[in-house]
Amino acid sequence: MNLERRTKKSSKRSVLVTGGTGYIGSHTVVALIAAGYNPIIADNLSNSKASVLKRIEKITGKLPLFYKIDLRNTTALNKIFQKNSITSVIHFAGFKAVGESVAEPLKYYENNIQSAISLCKVMDRHKVKKIIFSSSASVYGEASANPIKESSATATTNPYAHTKLIIEEILKSVYVADPEWRIALLRYFNPVGAHESGLMGEDPQGIPNNLMPYISQVAVGRHKKVNIFGNDYPTVDGTGVRDYIHVMDLAEGHVAALKKIDTTIFSVPRVINLGTGKGRSVMEILRAFEKASGKVISYRITKRRPGDIAVCYADTKLAKKILGWKTKRNLADMCNDAWRWQSQNPKGY
Repeated sequence: MNLERRTKKSSKRSVLVTGGTGYIGSHTVVALIAAGYNPIIADNLSNSKASVLKRIEKITGKLPLFYKIDLRNTTALNKIFQKNSITSVIHFAGFKAVGESVAEPLKYYENNIQSAISLCKVMDRHKVKKIIFSSSASVYGEASANPIKESSATATTNPYAHTKLIIEEILKSVYVADPEWRIALLRYFNPVGAHESGLMGEDPQGIPNNLMPYISQVAVGRHKKVNIFGNDYPTVDGTGVRDYIHVMDLAEGHVAALKKIDTTIFSVPRVINLGTGKGRSVMEILRAFEKASGKVISYRITKRRPGDIAVCYADTKLAKKILGWKTKRNLADMCNDAWRWQSQNPKGY
């Protein structure tokens, strides 16, 4: 069955990027500017810094318009749409720490879901009906088979992942009620790396939750050792295997999705995985980072974490078919760029 049809491309290219000063959002803003779009950022800076705006300007030569707002404030959000000719939205904004979501579930459900509802209401009011949602491979939970396809069963294991799935369902319901909406739901795997300039990268608050920034911070002396949670998995070296994707490949994947919804009407909201299609073990990442940095990375093996699985990587065929997109950067690029960022910015922004 043909699920899409062609339509005229809009000449207006202003894109609201919620959470646009965050790690993935800021890199996507750079990619949007490079592609000729006019990104407008809305962010409450709860997990990012305004100083990233100057870094974006230094890389691109353009300082994006920025609004410091909480998306749940529909009055403030409405004013952004009134002042700007926005034609589409990329929605990144939301709390994202898995452990914190388990400890404070109400905080996550209230913020993430209400932000999405407020955004959709204001978009509808202004007849802006094109949205790309930043979802996550965490919605698959403990997948029973790899590579993970978009049709694989969803089974969330924490409130963070559950909010992503709920927002996907909200957007699908919005489409059912009004098929004029064009929606892409991008489920991406493990973003790593940094902009090749070294001016932008991942700057987590507090102790990093993810592997690459933790390794980076050990390399610059901010932590003593990397904790490796389990080395008895049925993998090549006993450590967990994940699909790591360069953040600029991911950013360019959002641009590809935006171009697609600019020119194509889907007859259903499109769910698309963004990954490399290849799994890398924790030890592979650590050794590759040692090579990139020239540092010996100390580590210790600790017990497995509840809910962790042995192997998780994406089936990427649909992204290539629908978006004409695939990753360009390899593991060495991921580590080299992450190290360039961290070594030049040892304390982040």
